[in-house]
Amino acid sequence: MNKKTTSIPVNSMADERSPGIVMERVSFDYQMIEEEEKESHRHDLHSFFLLEKGTVSIEIDFQKYDIKESSVIYIHPDQVHYTTSTENITVSTWALNSEYLNPEYLKLLDEIRPVKPLLLDKETLSLMSETISLSLKFYDRKNEKLYHSLLKDICNTLVALVISQYLEHTQSPEKLSRFEIITKAFKQILEQKYITVKRPADYAQALNISTPYLNECIKNTTGYSVSHHIQQRIVLEAKRLLYHSDQSVKEISTALGYDDYPYFSRLFTKVAGITPLAFRNKNRD
Repeated sequence: MNKKTTSIPVNSMADERSPGIVMERVSFDYQMIEEEEKESHRHDLHSFFLLEKGTVSIEIDFQKYDIKESSVIYIHPDQVHYTTSTENITVSTWALNSEYLNPEYLKLLDEIRPVKPLLLDKETLSLMSETISLSLKFYDRKNEKLYHSLLKDICNTLVALVISQYLEHTQSPEKLSRFEIITKAFKQILEQKYITVKRPADYAQALNISTPYLNECIKNTTGYSVSHHIQQRIVLEAKRLLYHSDQSVKEISTALGYDDYPYFSRLFTKVAGITPLAFRNKNRD
């Protein structure tokens, strides 16, 4: 179990050459990883990783992934993760903040997350690797007059390449049913509002539809009710804080929008099948 902190650490990926944008290609083994990457943390940027060689094991929001070479993965700033092992890896990384992300790409990333590692075919891997190699050459040309604008455009090109690969493995928006379109819209709003908005009726109002119809759409698409999705999102964040920090259950309850601590504790127990304290103690060393 990782050491505890008063809050979930946010590791800065900042580069003084270009604040808000980072690019690099490195080769190393587990012993060479910085200790902060071995501990639970979030990143302050939208992060993209192309594993060109070797293997990596990583845990993201309580899901363990063994990533093989020729794979790409996107990690959102909200997601808590840490590296558990690596073996002779070469990895290319590019990361940028929301301000520099193309708004269309930011919207698409919100729609497809959370994502699993995606294995690329040889042609796509070659294209992405060559694009990164060229991008890194520009990244080192810090005296360019339009250096920052150039990096922003380069990173967004790489982001578009990654998104296009994930979209290849999901249903085309043109083929989505009315129920599926509403479900996607609901999940986007939920991600933004789950701390302050708890009632299904408020989500229905935001989507300009009735609460029964919203429930019908969500149940038809996912098999679960609107309330189920709201509760699952709240409990995921609660688990992150219980597992990765030393905040009290009462503090976590308040942070997630519940002034009634006993109610929050009952809700967590009902959804997770275990009390908040039992969940924390189960995951202690």
